[in-house]
Amino acid sequence: MKKNILLAFLSLLLGSQTFAQTAHSHSMIKIKTTNGMVEGIYDSGIHTFKGIPFAAPPVGEFRWREPQPVKNWEGVLKTTQFGPRAMQLPLFGDMNFRSNGVSEDCLYLNVWSPAQSADDKLPVLVYFYGGGLVAGDGSEPRYDGESMARNGIVAVTVNYRLGVFGFFSHPELTQESPHQASGNYGLLDQQAALLWVQKNIAAFGGNPAQVTIAGESAGSFSVSAQMASPGSKNLFAGAIGESGSLLGTFEPKPLSEASSQGVAFVKELGFSSLKELRALPADKLLQATANQQILSFSPVIDGYFLPKSPSKIFSQGEQALVPMLAGWNSAEMPYQIILQGQTPNLENYRQAVQKLYGDKADAVLKVYKPISDDEVKQVATDLASDRFIGFGTWKWTNMQSQTSDKPVYRYFYARPRPQMRAEMGNAEAGLAGGVIRKEGQDSEPKNAPEVLGAVHSAEIEYAMGNLSTNRVYDWQPEDYKVSEILQTYFVNFIKTGNPNGLGLPNWPEVESNTDAMFLKIDVDTHAEKEVHRDRYLLMDAFLKEGK
Repeated sequence: MKKNILLAFLSLLLGSQTFAQTAHSHSMIKIKTTNGMVEGIYDSGIHTFKGIPFAAPPVGEFRWREPQPVKNWEGVLKTTQFGPRAMQLPLFGDMNFRSNGVSEDCLYLNVWSPAQSADDKLPVLVYFYGGGLVAGDGSEPRYDGESMARNGIVAVTVNYRLGVFGFFSHPELTQESPHQASGNYGLLDQQAALLWVQKNIAAFGGNPAQVTIAGESAGSFSVSAQMASPGSKNLFAGAIGESGSLLGTFEPKPLSEASSQGVAFVKELGFSSLKELRALPADKLLQATANQQILSFSPVIDGYFLPKSPSKIFSQGEQALVPMLAGWNSAEMPYQIILQGQTPNLENYRQAVQKLYGDKADAVLKVYKPISDDEVKQVATDLASDRFIGFGTWKWTNMQSQTSDKPVYRYFYARPRPQMRAEMGNAEAGLAGGVIRKEGQDSEPKNAPEVLGAVHSAEIEYAMGNLSTNRVYDWQPEDYKVSEILQTYFVNFIKTGNPNGLGLPNWPEVESNTDAMFLKIDVDTHAEKEVHRDRYLLMDAFLKEGK
C-alpha cells in the first residue's frame, strides 16, 4: 500500500516537474490537447504555442459552413510558427503580420502561458483582432500575448474568417444549413475557438471558468456579438471592448436583406449556382470583392447565432451577464470627415451639419455646439468620432449597465500617439498603428492629417503592454507610464472582474440612467462625470427613428 502511494506521489511529482523543468532554459514543451499532442517553445518563463488548429480548414465543401471539428492527429504537431491569416485584401497598408501567408485554411489560434503546472488555473484572455471584419490577424505584434503572460495571464489570439468568406449570406446556404441560417461564419469561428478554450486551456495552465474575451474595433464588435449570442454567452466570465459594438451605428442587417445582397453578388459574378461559387479559387473570389464597400459582408440577424438584434437582446437582459470594461478614443475620426475640406469655422460647420442631418440639424447643433471658430475642430472631431464608433460603444455600456447586475467600467482614452521616429523616412501614419510607405517622394516623415487626440486603434499597444513591438513611433516616458497604468487596469479586470488595485486612480462603475462616471485615460488618468449624455441620447433617438 505504502509502495503504491509512493509511486503515485513520484508520478505526480515527475509529471509536474516535466512541465516546470523547462523553466531553466530555452527548450521545447509538449501539451496534450483533445485532438492530439502539440509542441511549442519555452523561453524566459513563457510557453508559446503558435498555429494550433481549432477547427477544420473551411475549404471546399466547408466554405460557408459552420466551423467543423478538427480531425485528430497522430504524433506531435509542431506549433512554433503562426498559421496562415484569413483571406484579405491589403486594405490597411500598415498592418504588420508575422503569419505564414494568406490562406482560406486559416482557423488557428496562438497561446502564451506563464504556467509552471497544468494545475495553476490562471485567468485567461482571448483576444479578437480588429480590421473592419475584412482584415487583421492574430499574429500582429500589437496583440502579442507575451506581456500579458508575464502578468500571470494565459493569453490567446484567434483567427476568424473575414469578408465574403466570413459573412456571406445566400438563400441556398440558409436552406442547406442545419440551423436554417447563413452568414456570421467569422463569428461562429470565434465561438468555436471559445469552445476549444473550454476543452483545452486547462492543459496550458489556464482556468476555463475565468476566461475574459476582448477585442478592438471589429474585435470589439465581436465581443458584443459573443455576449449577445445564446451559444457563446456562457463560455466566458468577463468582456473587454475597445472602440465599437453591434449596438448603434453597426447594427447587423436582417437575414432577408443580407441574402438579397448575396444573390446580387452571385449574379454580378456571372454564376448561377452556389456549387460554382464554392469551386471558385479563393484568390479569385477575394479579388471579386475588391470593389465592394468594406462592410458589404457583415454580421447578420440570422436566427441562430443572433436570434434577434443585439440591441433587443441587451435591452431584454438576455446577453452574457458578466463584468464588462469598454470605452473609446478621443479622436476616433478626425474633424475633416465632417467639414469635407472646408475651413473650420462656425458657418462652414453649420452648413456641414445641415447637409448631414437636414431637418434634424438644429437638434444636432444644440448638443454639438462650438461657441467660436476655435472650437470647431474639437466639436467636429467629437461628432465624427461619435457617429463612427463612440455612440455605439456608449450604447453598449449603457444597456449593459441597465440590464445586468454585474459591474460596467467605461473609459475615454485620450493619449495621442507621439510623432513617428525620424528614420521612418518617406512614410505616413496609418490607422492600424504602422506606416504606409510612399515611394518616389521626399524623405521627410508624413504624419496623418491633424487630429485632436487619440486616433482609432491608438490604445492597443498601451493596453496590451506592447509599445516595444511598434518601432514606428517615438515613444516617450509618458507613453510607458500610460501603458503601465492601462495594462494594469486590464490585468486586474481579467483576474478579478474589477480593474481597480493598489497604486491606481479609482475607476468607478457606471450607474445606469445617470450622468455616469468614466475614466479618462492619459498621463493624468482620473475619473470624470459624463457631461455629454445628451449627445448619445439624441443619436439613440435618431437610431430609433431610422435616421
